[in-house]
Amino acid sequence: MEQEELIYHLTEVRKRLLVVFGWFFATLCAGLYVSPRLLLALKSQPAAASIEWNVFSFTDGLFIYMKCALLVAVLFTLPVLLYQVWAFVRPGLTEAEAKGTLVYVPVSFALFLAGASFSYFVVFPMMVRFMEKMNRTIGAVETYGIDRYFSFLFSVVFPMAVAFELPVVMLFLTRLGLLTPERLRKSRKFAYLGLAIVGSCISPPDFVSHLSVTIPLIVLFEISVIVSSRQWRTMERLVPQE
Repeated sequence: MEQEELIYHLTEVRKRLLVVFGWFFATLCAGLYVSPRLLLALKSQPAAASIEWNVFSFTDGLFIYMKCALLVAVLFTLPVLLYQVWAFVRPGLTEAEAKGTLVYVPVSFALFLAGASFSYFVVFPMMVRFMEKMNRTIGAVETYGIDRYFSFLFSVVFPMAVAFELPVVMLFLTRLGLLTPERLRKSRKFAYLGLAIVGSCISPPDFVSHLSVTIPLIVLFEISVIVSSRQWRTMERLVPQE
């Protein structure tokens, strides 16, 4: 019976991985189709409108084209991957647990998009303006390679997008019993310090920029605390019934 159960689980994993890889391949093909238009749309944004994208080798344009298609595929495969993970563990969950955890899939994806949008439309333009100002201050001639431009873009956008997953992570840890309201209250000052350090690392070194990045992170943390506390109270009310 144990061997049959193992084979069943391996077959289930294989089936769900095939779904994920199939969806990834389909979105990769779609990404290859839309990448030129997407790159031109990014080029027309205020953060890049005044910057010339130069290529310093024959393959620079091709690599950026492929990276853009890959990012499109990864982005739109993420919710499918999360859903398949949920569907795999669904038989071991109660009906209430299944409904509660299914919400994580769209919420996680929406928070990731919100973080990416905030960092691209708010944080990244501030970084670009600051860097341009510094380069002009030292009398440097600005010549930007397209590969370096996107490497810098991803290093700013991706960490902020991941940081916006904080409410989902804290809610999940609360459901596992690893986080409690008491622990959150005790760690608040350390969390503020950590978020301030993160905000200073991904924003230009001026006070206004620090605040414009750090304050949303702190608000996000407080929202996470509220959601986590409500989840903990709900769990406490359900304990006597079990």
